[in-house]
Amino acid sequence: MSKPSDSRNHNHRRSEGKILAAELAMLSAAEPLASPAPAKSATPPLNLEIPVPSVDPTLATRPEFINREISWLEFNRRVLHEATDTRNPLLERVKFLEIFTSNLDEFVMKRVGGLRRQITAGVVGQTSNGLTPQQQLMAIRQAVLPMLQQQAEIFAKSIRPALSQNGIQLLEWIDVPTEQREAARKFFRASIFPILTPLAVDPGHPFPFISNLSDSLGVILSHPNHDERLFARIKVPETLPRWIRLGSADTGGQFIFVRVLDIVKANLQDLFPEMTVVAVMPFRLTRNADIERDDEDAEDLIELVEEELRARRFAKVVRLEHGPNPNPWILKFLMQELGLNDLDVFELAGELDYGDLRTVSDLSLPKLRFEPWTPVLPPSMADDEGDIFSLIRAGDILVHHPYESFNHSVQRFVEAAAADPKVLAIKMTVYRTGDDSPFIHTLIRAAEERKQVVCLVELKARFDEERNILLAQALEKAGVHVVYGIMGLKTHTKTTLVVRQDPDGIRCYAHVGTGNYNVGTAKLYTDLGLFTCDPGITEDLVGLFHYLTGRSLKKDYRKLLVAPVTMKHRFLEMIERETTLANAGRPGRIIAKMNSLADNEISHALYTASQAGVDIDLIVRGVCTLRPGVPGVSERIRVISVIGRFLEHSRIFYFQNGAQNPLDAEYYIGSADWMYRNLEARVEAVVPIEDHVQREKLWGILQIMLHDRRQAWEMHADGTYVQRIPDDPENQIGTQQMLMDIARPRTALRLTTPTPFVQV
Repeated sequence: MSKPSDSRNHNHRRSEGKILAAELAMLSAAEPLASPAPAKSATPPLNLEIPVPSVDPTLATRPEFINREISWLEFNRRVLHEATDTRNPLLERVKFLEIFTSNLDEFVMKRVGGLRRQITAGVVGQTSNGLTPQQQLMAIRQAVLPMLQQQAEIFAKSIRPALSQNGIQLLEWIDVPTEQREAARKFFRASIFPILTPLAVDPGHPFPFISNLSDSLGVILSHPNHDERLFARIKVPETLPRWIRLGSADTGGQFIFVRVLDIVKANLQDLFPEMTVVAVMPFRLTRNADIERDDEDAEDLIELVEEELRARRFAKVVRLEHGPNPNPWILKFLMQELGLNDLDVFELAGELDYGDLRTVSDLSLPKLRFEPWTPVLPPSMADDEGDIFSLIRAGDILVHHPYESFNHSVQRFVEAAAADPKVLAIKMTVYRTGDDSPFIHTLIRAAEERKQVVCLVELKARFDEERNILLAQALEKAGVHVVYGIMGLKTHTKTTLVVRQDPDGIRCYAHVGTGNYNVGTAKLYTDLGLFTCDPGITEDLVGLFHYLTGRSLKKDYRKLLVAPVTMKHRFLEMIERETTLANAGRPGRIIAKMNSLADNEISHALYTASQAGVDIDLIVRGVCTLRPGVPGVSERIRVISVIGRFLEHSRIFYFQNGAQNPLDAEYYIGSADWMYRNLEARVEAVVPIEDHVQREKLWGILQIMLHDRRQAWEMHADGTYVQRIPDDPENQIGTQQMLMDIARPRTALRLTTPTPFVQV
């Protein structure tokens, strides 16, 4: 394939914008966003002792913000709703049950664990929401219990019967046919029995260590010659699937499953010969992951993180889960041994861990899944054999994942830099890369080619610490310059800088994105990335890497917004500028898309802007502590959340700045949410989008989301959400389906690897 000229590449970029504009033509006649579409599926109001906003135009007499923890739980409620939505294919609904549980597990480890730590440390003061840590724990429990009940009902009354109707039988042990029971017993003796380790508790056997999120059986035993009750714990091996398929590979088109827990329970006598099994209770523990260490005085950051990982493994238990009708003796014994109270214990009406259903949801049954999505080649990079540096010199390139291929854009960029003899240096930040990341191998190869390679590895990316330590050590052994960033700050920016000897001199090429350099999540998360050789941006990026790797105190960035140096100040300036314009009678408009909004200073500025007449649309997937729609305070602020098969992860910021044409406004993308931790406690980078073609692309994405009546939820001032419904029930196309439909005709060059479902 011949290499495209610069002008051909520009035409690709121009046609890309025109296609998106054409697809959006129907939106021009849409009703104003201030008049919301009909709604349904209101989340029930939270029964909390937190005042609901009134029509009072001041915020002085009531909480200004939604409680952050409750706001996050409302996000997870929206995830759970996807399991009830019959418009989603059946196995995808099962996955949403799994995701809800996985999300809640992480929330308990991090947020509940952090509140527990505060209580242990004697913190009794109120937060900005007027709640003490103890009150927040009570509010969390009040919000979570109905959701757990709803999850159990969804599974028992809707999903499980629907699975049965589609030939997927999830059987209770009592319902397993005799022939299959015998097969299960043989499987137990051959594959389960040898790896089980019953652990008794008595004067010679201390209470065992129970690992985080592991499934266990608590057993009461009695000796034939003694009346004393004895306790034993059996851990279900993590190497086993939690639902075991019985029968042959194809049992008359039926898939028959039984819980591994039930198989073990049914064969307990094999583990305790001659003993009497009095009672059995399945249970699951969650440990605190919010371990606080002072890294300012650390002499070796790797040693500090390794110490944190060890501490987390043995951290305090913050939650005990068990099934219905628990044995009171076992429950009391566990609570005493683990130092728990009633607030730490959760009785589940359904499954102990819905994440265990992964064996079922992974079944290869296309009719019960979303249609597979395969990313398209980005039009500006359609010539995948051409020189990528020539393509970037022809003009900035904006890519949108997973609609456009991450492998054929970002991965290609880094691989081309490693292989190109004209490249002198590669600098990259790594936050989460996933297992067996191709980027690590590529950077090692570049170092072996005598290129100067610098990789900033964030060791404290929560739950990825161990992986990041290993990859840092592998990079160092290969001669890569590995740094861990700035003490006291996490490095969350998503940036790569390539320094190349071009015919007309040394030139820098950059990628600045919203997502991690992770080929797995790039198929599952919606993210944006800019490729550019604009000197204003690349010079800033050179300075940013000097800040990260050396002792630079640079604060005068020309184009990049860098946290914690300039970003928050610049965002506040831009919000204030819209406010000033509105006060002068000129139109003011702000649109911001992000994962979370929980910075009080930013929220105050948005309240002020709303009162001045600025129209503000916020697309916030998860936590939003700002209260929209309060008369006299935030009535011009609208908040929506979009939930779907892909995780909405990109950050886009739009400021009208007096422009008559939306394409003349200011646009930014980057790694930062509007949260204190992003703006004050992390290194982040947000980059301006200055090319009109790329702005047109961003404007189109924002408009599609703002007019979504399939996947969008509207937030109310009390923190609850209501899902929009389409005007035409026959036309239920949401944001993500529309963007897939738009992407399809752009190029005939398709990739072959299907895209799996997202982990929210």
